[in-house]
Amino acid sequence: MSFDLAARLATRRAENLYRQRPLLESPQGPEVVVDGQPLLAFCNNDYLGLANHPQVIEAWRAGASKWGVGGGASHLVIGHSGPHHALEEALADLAGRPRALLFTTGYMANLGAVTALVGQGDTVLEDRLNHASLLDAGLLSGARFNRYLHNDAASLAARLEKATGNTLVVTDGVFSMDGDIADLPALAREAKAKGAWLMVDDAHGFGPLGANGGGIVEHFGLSMEDVPVLVGTLGKAFGTAGAFVAGSEELIESLIQFARPYIYTTSQPPALACATLKSLDLLRSEHWRREHLQTLIRQFRQGAEQIGLELMDSFTPIQPIMIGDAGRAVRLSQMLRERGLMVTAIRPPTVPAGSARLRVTLTAAHSEAQVQLLLEGLADCFKQLGPEPSDA
Repeated sequence: MSFDLAARLATRRAENLYRQRPLLESPQGPEVVVDGQPLLAFCNNDYLGLANHPQVIEAWRAGASKWGVGGGASHLVIGHSGPHHALEEALADLAGRPRALLFTTGYMANLGAVTALVGQGDTVLEDRLNHASLLDAGLLSGARFNRYLHNDAASLAARLEKATGNTLVVTDGVFSMDGDIADLPALAREAKAKGAWLMVDDAHGFGPLGANGGGIVEHFGLSMEDVPVLVGTLGKAFGTAGAFVAGSEELIESLIQFARPYIYTTSQPPALACATLKSLDLLRSEHWRREHLQTLIRQFRQGAEQIGLELMDSFTPIQPIMIGDAGRAVRLSQMLRERGLMVTAIRPPTVPAGSARLRVTLTAAHSEAQVQLLLEGLADCFKQLGPEPSDA
């Protein structure tokens, strides 16, 4: 056999980069059972605590009773059901746009939008730290692909000067591994000056950000003219699954015609759309969830700084603790787990070499007492781990 997979796997193990899947044996929430061990988890993206909400569960159950469990076909054949349509209208309203289009996953939404909008002879410019799905979409589009320095409008401007054809500027709204947010006003200004379109994947912003949970575009008070293409996922703050693209009538109709991941995929279960409609209602009406989440974020950052942890510049639920060395990050994660705390170590290639970190995520389902337990565990484990060895 020509593929030496065993050697590739052995190398990854030796570099402390081997990935393993924890087995969740309970519903999502702060208190979980993983691999048979009860743990207090700080590593899921259920930012508003809706993934196991009884009203959302009941909406799914009622939806399944009425609509069945399978989508049955693609949206363009006979798979576009009433709940899908109602959810698209509700998502468009949340995003403040004329239309929205449902996708089965966030990866497919990004791939579908980019490849439908640009191709050979065009240009895609992306933030260096964009999510893998955005980078892959840019590469697969066939357009000229280039990455600008992270969140750097001047770097983007320099690349826009050399752009050819239709130009799409693509950025995450909230960067999933750093927790910082895109400087959308500056990026939009540069894009508009050169006649380019700005596309924002706000997977981690919808729900936690904005006065009504409308995400980073609402946070900055930007218009559809500033951000013509807006993407959101439903498996994070919404607590369900799937994704959407929101924009103009012409954009959505173009995606229906040209976005291959949309055209050639079976629709999501209609009952899932029913559940998401309920979670969307809770997201918009229960403002206390965002307020409580912000309280926990402030508590964590103040406590972590007192301990002396190196945090990143984030006011979002994503609160990475920089470690640097992948081996140390893994050991620290294991030490916390032995104390009953689950915090995932993020290592290359997900993040740049030398920037391994613990990715703490907070949710509205956590309590202040639970965040305090995390802080106490971090303080003790960092003390036990000791200082990083010098290179001398």
